[in-house]
Amino acid sequence: MSLYDNYQSPFSWRYGSEEMRLIWSETNKRKLWRRIWVSLADAQSKFGLVTSQQVAELKAHAEEIDIETALKIESEIHHDLMAELKTFAAQCPTAGGIIHMGATSMDIEDNADVLRMQSALNLVIAKLGRLLLSIAERMEKTADLPIMAYTHLQPAEPSTLGYRFSVYAQDLLDDWMALQEIRQNLRGKGFKGAVGTAAAYFDLLGAENYPAFEEALSIDLKLPFFPISTQTCTRKQDLSVLNALASLGATLHKFAFDLRVLQSPPIGETSEYFSPKQVGSSAMPFKRNPINSEKIDSLARQLSAYPQVAWQNAATNLLERTLDDSANRRTILPESFLICDEMLQVMTRLVKNMTFNHEVIQRNLEIYAPFACTERVMMALSKKGADRQETHELLREHAMTAWRNIQSGGKNNLVGLLQQDPNIMQYLTASEIAELAQVSTYTGIAPSACRSLVDLIRKSVVNC
Repeated sequence: MSLYDNYQSPFSWRYGSEEMRLIWSETNKRKLWRRIWVSLADAQSKFGLVTSQQVAELKAHAEEIDIETALKIESEIHHDLMAELKTFAAQCPTAGGIIHMGATSMDIEDNADVLRMQSALNLVIAKLGRLLLSIAERMEKTADLPIMAYTHLQPAEPSTLGYRFSVYAQDLLDDWMALQEIRQNLRGKGFKGAVGTAAAYFDLLGAENYPAFEEALSIDLKLPFFPISTQTCTRKQDLSVLNALASLGATLHKFAFDLRVLQSPPIGETSEYFSPKQVGSSAMPFKRNPINSEKIDSLARQLSAYPQVAWQNAATNLLERTLDDSANRRTILPESFLICDEMLQVMTRLVKNMTFNHEVIQRNLEIYAPFACTERVMMALSKKGADRQETHELLREHAMTAWRNIQSGGKNNLVGLLQQDPNIMQYLTASEIAELAQVSTYTGIAPSACRSLVDLIRKSVVNC
């Protein structure tokens, strides 16, 4: 039977990188279990429970993963970790009998899961850093490029393209920092046995030796341990990790959603790269759909649901442990990371290859930017003694007239209307009104704030 004759998860081949799939692979999980068993035996050898020869034998066979044999055993005993333990033990004639001494399953599995999360977070953080640097490059080049900004999906006032990118970059930098903190604070269960009391290890080692024993394991695995656990480490850690990943997903979702809006023909300022042979629709050959942005939003929507499952795991893991978190953790942990991995890869390519239609940007400014001058004109008139409330109504009436002219196919004639109004001209000259309508002088902090964020991103990411 072909591999493709069975159901395959899209995360097995379509979404995510080979690096991320390797981290969450069955083979890597079992290698980590064996690594932890070896580390456990090595620590116990320091207290005379295991010989150095037995440790050496375990190390020699630690990479000999035999999943077919383990699965056959599991079909009989219905316990995946014990099946792997038996497979490993059969490969080690003199050391097989000492594997897992004093441990419970979650001493192995929970620590292995956290080690996988460590590696997965390292990959996500690195890819997010590369995305930030790509955005910073775009920001630097477009810091001064005026665009029309929108509120309520309606034209508002001018900004710059670099400043718009800064909105996403600022959130992504916050996500990057939050993920760094999560990564630095990850902790494993440690080795505390069936209910977290470490009673079995006390019997094996003596109570006086247990702290040094667990500390040696922490150093060897390069993994800090929680000081307190039940049969598992707290499931709130999963929740913290998935919340941080979902937060990144929210940032990427907004970025991608905005790009979809900007690519729509009524605005049309930005578009995804469309390869020469790319097909947009099976029925409509002219279509240029924003498929990459849509994929990001689709995956982010799925990612947003996983923290709720992790919340339930944390909140309903009753007393010292129930098993109703086990099955769903097999999917929510790897898939959350694979989703983020895929979104970051796609967004990085999108940012590097996206195109800007400068003619359309200028056209939209010519149509809508004159409306922004009403605020400037109102302030200028107020400074010269005009009644603010009367001025507001006067400007509103002229703006509505200009809107009607645009909607009937004409140009935005607002500036001309203001220059012909005697109520305005008694305070301002035509040249003063024209100056107030200049887009380039009404972008405020946008250029400087954009450049400051570029410097911060490069300083933070490059120096990390």
